[in-house]
Amino acid sequence: MSSIIGKGVHMESRQGGGRVDHRPRRTVLYLPAANARALEKARSLPADCLILDLEDAVAPERKESARDAAVAAAAGGFGPREVAIRVNGLSTRWFADDAAAVAASAADVMVVPKVDGPEDARAAVAAAGGKPVWVLVETPKAVLSAAAIAAVPGITGLVAGFADLATDLGARPGKGREPLHLAMGMIVLAARAAGILAFDGVFIDLDDPAGLEAETRQARAFGFDGKTCIHPSQLALVNHLFSPSAEEIADARALIAAHEAARAEGRGVATHRGKMVEVLHVAEARRLLAIAAAIGAEG
Repeated sequence: MSSIIGKGVHMESRQGGGRVDHRPRRTVLYLPAANARALEKARSLPADCLILDLEDAVAPERKESARDAAVAAAAGGFGPREVAIRVNGLSTRWFADDAAAVAASAADVMVVPKVDGPEDARAAVAAAGGKPVWVLVETPKAVLSAAAIAAVPGITGLVAGFADLATDLGARPGKGREPLHLAMGMIVLAARAAGILAFDGVFIDLDDPAGLEAETRQARAFGFDGKTCIHPSQLALVNHLFSPSAEEIADARALIAAHEAARAEGRGVATHRGKMVEVLHVAEARRLLAIAAAIGAEG
């Protein structure tokens, strides 16, 4: 049987002033901001987070109207869902207007693509007007600079862009994504060192649920907080796989109980399933239970 020690669901983020929250962020769904029907449908979808996209999903001639649509949609609200808007890249002619619009909007987060290093990250934060910023790690330079990017105040999430990265690398990831394992590890390491979020890249084959399951299990094993998605059909499976299991919840409760019993009895050392329990394990267990409660998984 598994133990909570050394295992967990990392759904937390560094917010302004170093605050950590436990808001579930298992599924992060990209939506084309120019598609009014998709935006309306998203109000009832089981996604934890939505990214209203002004970049890849929008043709150049529709950038301005998509920007207006995204701002209006964010103002209308999406219930409990966290709402982000992905702007066009820093070097594009749309970035300044996109960023100004998002900074003044009701969106929770600004997402910035093609951030290659800490200088780009600082420019993104400066343009965000105080909103948290998630950045796409989708180039070799970005992977090599991931720790420096994550350390920039105001950056609260790293989003893997593995399609672009694989193209730049000339890699052919395949189902196991072996050529991307180093990048995956570096993104998660950078996020954990900075106390921010890390999201896995998208799975593009909508006709391969088994492939989605395998890739999502791999993402959780690597330590990602959640996975970006491109279609509503992916949400249920990804939500399930990134939720604490009944076994993990029971294990967390037992670990906390063992620690509290040891303290009540004046014992300096507590053990759980034959392993020493430290304060960090208790904190991890309490965090997992908070996440389970937030998503309604706690029985």
